[in-house]
Amino acid sequence: MRNGTAITEFILLGFPGIQGLQIPLFIVIFFIYILTLAGNGLIIAIVWAEPSLQIPMYFFLCNLSFLEIWYTTTVIPKLLETFVVARTAICTPCCLLQAFFHFFLGTTEFFILTVMSFDRYLAICKPLRYSTIMTSNLCLQLALSSWTVGFSIVFCQMLLLIQLPFCGDNIINHFYCDVGPILKAACADTRILELLGLIATILVIPGSLIFTMISYIYILSTILRIPSATGRQKAFSTCASHLTVVSLLYGAVLFMYLRPTAHSSFKINKVVSVLNTIFTPLLNPFIYTIRNKEVKGALRKAMACPNTRHPE
Repeated sequence: MRNGTAITEFILLGFPGIQGLQIPLFIVIFFIYILTLAGNGLIIAIVWAEPSLQIPMYFFLCNLSFLEIWYTTTVIPKLLETFVVARTAICTPCCLLQAFFHFFLGTTEFFILTVMSFDRYLAICKPLRYSTIMTSNLCLQLALSSWTVGFSIVFCQMLLLIQLPFCGDNIINHFYCDVGPILKAACADTRILELLGLIATILVIPGSLIFTMISYIYILSTILRIPSATGRQKAFSTCASHLTVVSLLYGAVLFMYLRPTAHSSFKINKVVSVLNTIFTPLLNPFIYTIRNKEVKGALRKAMACPNTRHPE
């Protein structure tokens, strides 16, 4: 135990070295946030309004879009405040709540993307059995399992975290409540929590990545055996968007956590966190729609003016 006054709030520094750029950055990130909400919300609305899109692939895409809406909402409003207020205060319970939702939604995203890779594996490698395997019940079970496991992993750690007394340094050199600085402010032994966090990270990130890579090895092997070039292109286009999102997410996460110099270049990690937290959720709607004929067709159909009825 360290002697000190109990912490009632944390201070988020955000980006202290951007004097003079606060207002432009506020406007840009606010605009990105609105686009993210609109883009992901539009995907959900289109899928649920268009019967032809109510298939497993788009059901999981709706889960991902719903997740991205709340993932950005947990972080961006407070980030915007850091551009207005130099030392943005956040109460300790609020900070812990933000950390919980940030990591719960982030963990769930890995599972949703893994389930989507399994769906693409069945669609390309087992096309004749796809409809009998990937039933609506299985889709619902896979989606619920992703949310439940992601919630359980983070909630168990959060139960231990909220019991810690905090009386250390309350300055968080980040734009959201990261677990690392929170643990440094604890006045108790945090080794168990750090060990649990390490185990969870190893199980979730490399574990889901390995499963996804195995799925794509089978997918690519099957695509290469398709005799016609048109067939190969069509098969690959069905998983190209998902592969792009997976590459962006895992690339950013592996860059932050698996580099030997991670602790010595925190500023770079903060910039990567911005890309992963703000720009990737914005890009997802565009990635999944820019080459997707079904979604673009449904979007044009939804935006088209209804035919004017002529009086009888």
